[in-house]
Amino acid sequence: MARGAGDLAGRKVSPPVMEEPLSPELAGYQKQFTANRREAAVLCSGLSDAQFNWRPEPGRWSIAECLLHLNVGADVYTRQIEIATERGRARGLLATGPFRYGFLSRWLLGSLEPPVRTRYKTPRQFYPAPGAQHTVTDVLIGFESAGRRWDECLRRANGLDLARVKVPSPAVPLLRFQLGALFAGQAAHERRHLWQGKQVRAASGFPAT
Repeated sequence: MARGAGDLAGRKVSPPVMEEPLSPELAGYQKQFTANRREAAVLCSGLSDAQFNWRPEPGRWSIAECLLHLNVGADVYTRQIEIATERGRARGLLATGPFRYGFLSRWLLGSLEPPVRTRYKTPRQFYPAPGAQHTVTDVLIGFESAGRRWDECLRRANGLDLARVKVPSPAVPLLRFQLGALFAGQAAHERRHLWQGKQVRAASGFPAT
């Protein structure tokens, strides 16, 4: 028999658990990641799959490859962040900020922002799958999924000391990033490759359909 409303009378109902609002710094990063998702949707609006996979020249990435590179990077880095935040909380590395970051972190952030002035060799583990043809829909779904992972990492980081919690670089294990600076750098890294995608779309020879 279904339980009626009368059966629930007198029972104490727990209020819904309210999630702590993100700190101002983390909320700022969340806005940047959200803006990048909107920018990606605009970049890919109206593109055919042929246009999406077109390369301006050998050795330069297509719009698809720019976004796939970001999807791969998000998968690798968010896994590292999940481990680092768990360890930081276990060690009691809590603080409210504001936080200060070292010279290396500030320099790296500046070098990542578009327009691109400094080019870096991409580690092999962050390369998009070579030779494959990708659909706009599938890659954008992956980019949205990456955005949700970044959101989850921001929530995990809330309340932690964003300067003292360190995240090892997946490419250079001896290099460790301050957590807050890593969030800032990854948002800038997305902007860098979205800017690169815009240059592809504006390149001479970009297919009409």
